[in-house]
Amino acid sequence: MIRASSQGIRSRSRLDPPTDAAYRAQMERADLLAQLQSLSHRVGDLAERSRRLSEENRSLRHQQEQLAGERAALLSKNEQARGRVEAMIARLKALEQHT
Repeated sequence: MIRASSQGIRSRSRLDPPTDAAYRAQMERADLLAQLQSLSHRVGDLAERSRRLSEENRSLRHQQEQLAGERAALLSKNEQARGRVEAMIARLKALEQHT
């Protein structure tokens, strides 16, 4: 608010809005704070996503190890079964030749 003094000179009261430069600086500061808050939020989101992906990766590696173990056991059983079948075939051929 501008008021006239007794000498005819106009002066600013304490309620006057800030000058353009001060206003811009204040707005720039507010924009910077908003950008920093936004960036901080994004960093937090990325950290949480990284944590979840690490946990998922650990779980998938564990699952892969289990499946690899199961596969090895099944391959071993398959070889044992193949050996037994081949042995039976050999015995049947031997019996066939003796009769």
